[in-house]
Amino acid sequence: MDYKNSGVDIEAGYKSVELMKKYVKETVRPEVLGGIGGFSGAFDLKKIKEMDDPVLLSGTDGCGTKVKLAFLMDKHDTIGIDAVAMCVNDVACAGGEPLFFLDYIACGKNYPEKIAQIVKGVAEGCKQSDCALIGGETAEHPGLMPEDEYDLAGFSVGIADRKDLITGEDIHDGDVLIGLASTGVHSNGFSLVRNVFEMTKESLNTSYDELEGKKLGDVLIAPTRIYVHALKAIKAAGIRVHGVSHITGGGFYENVPRMLHDGVKAVIEKDSYPMLPIFPLMQKKGDIDEHVMYNTFNMGIGMVIAAEKSDADAVIKAAESAGDKAYVIGRIEAGEKGVTLC
Repeated sequence: MDYKNSGVDIEAGYKSVELMKKYVKETVRPEVLGGIGGFSGAFDLKKIKEMDDPVLLSGTDGCGTKVKLAFLMDKHDTIGIDAVAMCVNDVACAGGEPLFFLDYIACGKNYPEKIAQIVKGVAEGCKQSDCALIGGETAEHPGLMPEDEYDLAGFSVGIADRKDLITGEDIHDGDVLIGLASTGVHSNGFSLVRNVFEMTKESLNTSYDELEGKKLGDVLIAPTRIYVHALKAIKAAGIRVHGVSHITGGGFYENVPRMLHDGVKAVIEKDSYPMLPIFPLMQKKGDIDEHVMYNTFNMGIGMVIAAEKSDADAVIKAAESAGDKAYVIGRIEAGEKGVTLC
């Protein structure tokens, strides 16, 4: 009897590390110290000396049941982007610059080529956010998870000068709300998605006229948009935004109020931007109440920014310079803290 007979293949673990090294190297920043494979990741913080009052920020998350889609489609090279996006977008919401990321993959059985594809996606997400992948862990869980399944999570650490933190305290009556377009369902609401659509290879390979002829699986697995560059561009343009909300699980109703303080409410106009076709298709096919849709999904807007009305055009221009589509989708009014969709 040995460890391999018990279900844990140490040699496969070594091979996974070798296969993923080339992807990890592509994310290296000048501050990264040491090589790949140490017991911890090291990151030089000399740059904080340039800040008046440096503050560390962190975010941790996973991809939820979206991984089920990756299993069915046998496509594992983008799910890592989702894991990174869910963390770095949260850091960016607070005005932070993501510095580094670590991932954790739990699997029933270590298939090195599959693990390398997952890490390839993680590395791509890190590149999209200028974030270094400085470590991670792949753990085999025989008997706990099916051999062909895995779960993926991670966390990011970022930094901001205290004076640049986005806290929402400056939000006031008369501010505009600017929405940054999402790329699809992102990484939230997939438990509902999997009840609306039959999760089979045949179903996921079906093309829909409502989706402009695209296959359902391709639309659903589209990776979460990373908004780090958009927020950097807005800051570089000299614009002081008042609040930022990442539209994740809980949709508009849960996430928009998180950036508000008492005494102000957000008013969002539903027809102020072009909604991605996957959302009305899901609503119709699943006979889902509109409130549930806006309380579960991003509905085509992945991030909401509150800013001075006079800065609206400049915010949109800066976001678009980073490759994002941006729209004025509403306003801030005095009233009970919350969000109204009209």
